[in-house]
Amino acid sequence: MTEQAAIQADAVEPVTAEQADNAGTPLRVTATPAALELIEELKAEYGPVMFHQSGGCCDGSSPMCYPVGDFITSDADVHLGQVAGADFFISRSQFAVWQHTHIILDVVPGRGGMFSLENGREKRFHIRSRLFTPAENEALAGTCRI
Repeated sequence: MTEQAAIQADAVEPVTAEQADNAGTPLRVTATPAALELIEELKAEYGPVMFHQSGGCCDGSSPMCYPVGDFITSDADVHLGQVAGADFFISRSQFAVWQHTHIILDVVPGRGGMFSLENGREKRFHIRSRLFTPAENEALAGTCRI
């Protein structure tokens, strides 16, 4: 990692939402101010939106943003929570890998996923993450709607 990249990575505000819900359970997904701003921009244009953490071949592991109703979730998906009122899902197979990880939705320069709503805006959603602590993992046991 270059020195400039390291400085930029350190400069990212990790979350804007609370770290835990009202019951004290850690949140599985939160968002940076830049992500919240882009979500609001997309909601103003498209109405309610939702996210699915992609694991497919076409867009790699990009978080994809869709108008509510355009992407149908199923028993093969896990609901991680909400960011800016938008539901955030991940495939069950991906959740098996990411279940011990706090997902932080961010925005970086570049083109969005081919089918993601931010495509063509020269900025795209990006996932940052950190591992949950042992105490957070214990608090999260059995909390995801699968």
